[in-house]
Amino acid sequence: MEKATFGAGCFWGVEEAFRHVNGVVSTQAGFSGGYLENPSYQDVCAGDSGHAEVVQLEFDPHQVAYKDLLSVFWTIHDPTTPNRQGPDVGEQYRSVIFYHNEEQRRIAVEAKADLEKSGRFTRPVVTAIEPAAPFYRAEEYHQRYLEKRGMKGCHIR
Repeated sequence: MEKATFGAGCFWGVEEAFRHVNGVVSTQAGFSGGYLENPSYQDVCAGDSGHAEVVQLEFDPHQVAYKDLLSVFWTIHDPTTPNRQGPDVGEQYRSVIFYHNEEQRRIAVEAKADLEKSGRFTRPVVTAIEPAAPFYRAEEYHQRYLEKRGMKGCHIR
């Protein structure tokens, strides 16, 4: 099993999208990339923790390639808007890939370059690619939030 960590705006919808990918064994909504230890949702929403809302996946690389997870990532949000996804504004909603090893970094950099060359977006792709930072699991009520409420999508493009 391997881990992957992505920030693509509201973690409710991001978690819901990845939860349905064949080969993804588990998903956790949480926070990463900031400086505040053990942040709460309120800390992150206040915008002064430095953290992004993220989803950390555990996946079986024999069933789904990291590159395929990136394909999902690129389609569920707008990677050209810095610190914003839909109506959600702030650094906690930034587009970010936290890589867990050198291979993930290489694949993410190549995928981002390919996306920029594709012409799919008229603006530059601003997604950050950073080494995995400590991950802090969000409060339990955020886990599988949309499933618990019988909802689909959360600001997913």
